Amino acid sequence: MVAIAERPASATGHANGHATVHTTGHAPVPGTGAHIDIRNVSHWFGSGDSRLQVLDGVDLTVTPGEFVALLGPSGCGKSTLLRLVAGLDSPVSGELLQDGRPITEPDPSRIVVFQDPTLYPWRRVWDNVALGLQARGIVRQERHRVDAALRRVGLEAFGRAFPHQLSGGMAQRVALARALVNDPRLLVLDEPLGKLDSLTRLAMQGDLVELWQRSGFSALLVTHDVEEALFLAQRVILFSDRPAKIRAELTVDLPYPRHRGDPRLTELRHEALRHLGLDASW
Repeated sequence: MVAIAERPASATGHANGHATVHTTGHAPVPGTGAHIDIRNVSHWFGSGDSRLQVLDGVDLTVTPGEFVALLGPSGCGKSTLLRLVAGLDSPVSGELLQDGRPITEPDPSRIVVFQDPTLYPWRRVWDNVALGLQARGIVRQERHRVDAALRRVGLEAFGRAFPHQLSGGMAQRVALARALVNDPRLLVLDEPLGKLDSLTRLAMQGDLVELWQRSGFSALLVTHDVEEALFLAQRVILFSDRPAKIRAELTVDLPYPRHRGDPRLTELRHEALRHLGLDASW
């Protein structure tokens, strides 16, 4: 990750009354993140006797510049909720809003990063990152944004490389650069580090926090890794089995950068596992 100038520490407050989280190092850029409201959202697939409900009356707010993680059993509906927030699908009932306006379709201000980097193997790294600008017809006049995005993820020297020449961690950095080149106000992260080896995943977690703090976007993350959620996010939302309801909410009242051996993280991990029914062995 490239070195950047340190900003003064700041506090991010939550309008819904949750504890304020103070950060050290790079403070989120104020006013650039999206405000997301999820209001009584239910969703199901199919109809009649074959109907499968995956979400049940979910209410959640993400304040501008906030980092929120979603935890819950596999298949409970977390990724479905991300698709609704991204505008890729519409809820059966309830509503989703960005800055007070209904989310009805995909928008460049909301970018999804999936578990698989999905890079085009025949395109060089620079051209993969430029895809969004190219689709909007502005890549020629905005070439500097591609270069800047590659610098932000520490890959400015690999613009001419092909995806097969990259490690798994580097390929996921390219996927992040492809998202960042659009200057998103919300980054929707669906297990973005899930396929990485353990050491690369730990390093990328720190890089992701730096990118979030540097850019000021709001972030909504789905992960099955309790420690990852607590290390990255300011709030962790715990879901029930399908159909998913919000079972509990944890405020991670620790500054950044966080230390994995912090006793408070251990306490929060035990609490999260308790809500998930997995604390007996801890």
